[in-house]
Amino acid sequence: MPNAWKERLQRGEQLVVFAVGRMYHHNIIQYLGMAGGFDGFWIDVEHAGLTVRDTEIAVAAGKAHGLESFVRVPPTDYATVTRCLESGAMGVMAAQITSTEQAEEFVGWAKFAPRGRRGLNPLGYDGRFGSIPVAEFAERANRDSFVAVQIETAEAVEDVDAIAAIDGVDLLFVGPSDLSQAMGTIGDFTSERSLEAVDRVAAACRAHGKQWGAVTPTPAYAARLIDKGCTLISPTNDVKLVTAGLAAVKESFSDLW
Repeated sequence: MPNAWKERLQRGEQLVVFAVGRMYHHNIIQYLGMAGGFDGFWIDVEHAGLTVRDTEIAVAAGKAHGLESFVRVPPTDYATVTRCLESGAMGVMAAQITSTEQAEEFVGWAKFAPRGRRGLNPLGYDGRFGSIPVAEFAERANRDSFVAVQIETAEAVEDVDAIAAIDGVDLLFVGPSDLSQAMGTIGDFTSERSLEAVDRVAAACRAHGKQWGAVTPTPAYAARLIDKGCTLISPTNDVKLVTAGLAAVKESFSDLW
């Protein structure tokens, strides 16, 4: 079956996702799946350093509640990329990309021949543990696997049009924190330079028929990005949920503090 989540994204449907990382536990994923309202989630291997087993459990917990997932990884080696896909995640997202060439290399790690050079092992979840013919597995994986590239460095902003043009890149993803750092306005997500960079991402995606997403720290920032054409919104993560919950408890029981 084709990747329905990827097809929704390609149609430009508005999708809302959450992230798990620093305080990851599979029960958080199950709880958010039961709560409803989310279309999927991403797993932060870049900062949280989660293991392959962690990824497998996170992916399985999501699938049990109809949530697909992708994994953010540093673009350091092909083995990390293929292990994420073999764990059952529908896709991978490259952090800290600094050139078109690096983005192209990342796509090559995520795709089998003739598009790429991913190591061919059909014995993972995505190959149904070896139960389907190898050629069919490779064709299906190339068609359905999802590849995102983060635009959060000055170099990526300069190369954004060429990155968006790469065959196999499905989504550009704005990381506002690192982008503000790269633009010299650290912590100011709505500075003129940061918003100009976001505009360049939006224009590149329009020119090449691609979608883009972003971490959205505030409702106002999310609304601004949606107006610019952002279709994948990531408004929260496991740490933010705990922080918001604690703040709500302290407010409700303010007499105790």
